[in-house]
Amino acid sequence: MSARAEAAIDELRAWGLTLPGAHRKAPWEGHDDLAVNDKTFAYLGTGDAFTLGVKLPYTAEVALDLPFATPMGYGLGKWGWVGFAPADEAIPPLPQLKEWVEESYRAQAPRKLVRELDAR
Repeated sequence: MSARAEAAIDELRAWGLTLPGAHRKAPWEGHDDLAVNDKTFAYLGTGDAFTLGVKLPYTAEVALDLPFATPMGYGLGKWGWVGFAPADEAIPPLPQLKEWVEESYRAQAPRKLVRELDAR
């Protein structure tokens, strides 16, 4: 993974772990994902290139217009999960990545934790 891609993943992970109740989850070897109440809200790439998978119940349709976005496999796409695999030079800015991760968090987190986030 390039230094740019690794830095983006590291920053997303660190920021994601500040969300109420967020924790790391590694269900399979080669995965280091973010979860809340053991429900994954961000699949973070650990391979050779930047990848991100998030549940976007409100913005999936717009996100899927991006050339590097696809519905996630294993049937997750029909539930609003979007996978992003941009080339290094096309990695979206961190604020955009955070918006997607937060939307996914809000879709997966219990209402109590979402209210805690809103109170910040």
